[in-house]
Amino acid sequence: MALRSDREQDAAHPRIGLSAEPLDVQALVRAVQTAQHGAVVTFLGTTRETSPDDPRPVAALEYEAYETMAVPEMEAIARETQERFGPLGIAMQHRTGRVALGEPSVVVVVAAPHRGAAFDACRYAIDALKSRVAVWKREVYRDGDAAWIANTAP
Repeated sequence: MALRSDREQDAAHPRIGLSAEPLDVQALVRAVQTAQHGAVVTFLGTTRETSPDDPRPVAALEYEAYETMAVPEMEAIARETQERFGPLGIAMQHRTGRVALGEPSVVVVVAAPHRGAAFDACRYAIDALKSRVAVWKREVYRDGDAAWIANTAP
């Protein structure tokens, strides 16, 4: 399978942004992978049934975002990641709305010439996203109650 150019990839699928629809991890991998990249690292944050903040079982998560702040901050994180870790491809998307158990809430994909840079860049990008981007999470519990959960910096 031939890899498409950056221009073709950007038109086919946005690399950075918010989505009310399920996240397409494979499309994001295809968007950043090129013949120059020998490593692709993907972080996939999914909705889990347990919470460190509450003993009640979680039924779903609900996300709200301030798009006019969130997307530019995600783009800034991508630029910083490029500057810190060298030539790489990067994609980041975060869900909004209700996300069921097991579904991806956030995806970060980094393609780099070597695995060390890919791992380091991916970790940097997800940590920065979680601590800086204007996205808020509400846990919905099986008992019908819900609570807003603060983002935690690493």
